Amino acid sequence: MNTDIASLLAAIQLAASLHSTQRRKNAAATPYINHPIAVAEILARVGGVSELAVLQAAILHDTLEDTTVTREELSHRFGESVCRLVEEVTDDRTLSQVDRKRRQIEHAPHLSRPAQCIKVADKICNVSDLSSDEPPSWSLARKREYVDWAEQVVHACQGCSPALEQEFRQVVEKIRKELRH
Repeated sequence: MNTDIASLLAAIQLAASLHSTQRRKNAAATPYINHPIAVAEILARVGGVSELAVLQAAILHDTLEDTTVTREELSHRFGESVCRLVEEVTDDRTLSQVDRKRRQIEHAPHLSRPAQCIKVADKICNVSDLSSDEPPSWSLARKREYVDWAEQVVHACQGCSPALEQEFRQVVEKIRKELRH
């Protein structure tokens, strides 16, 4: 088997194990692992990303933030470049949600280009989820605020990938139409 494929599958397997009990906040309570897989798929299909480390980091992008895995374990299993990318897109959970959101906007221009691409793909998926299977507990105002905030984060990543940025704009246009009704 191709070692790159085996390494990507190892990242998927670890992420699936770490996120196994987690669910998305949508009405269907979708298994959480669907989200990082979708982020990596958008990076590859829309963004043309084929670098193994970037795709692995996309699969693992929420593991430091939302699971018990350590930085050391990620580094040992997948190398420093994957670990650094995951760290770049990881929120500091010791901060309030308001501060984390503000920090994402402030920090986004300083991310590496691959981390910015992961960030944009993540926002594409999250905004898309608002239209297809929205969190039932979210008010219309909260959904609109989320889209506004996601736009600020993506704008701060401007220039990382014209294709991903265009996809994001299309997703936002679609959800804004839906949120008007």
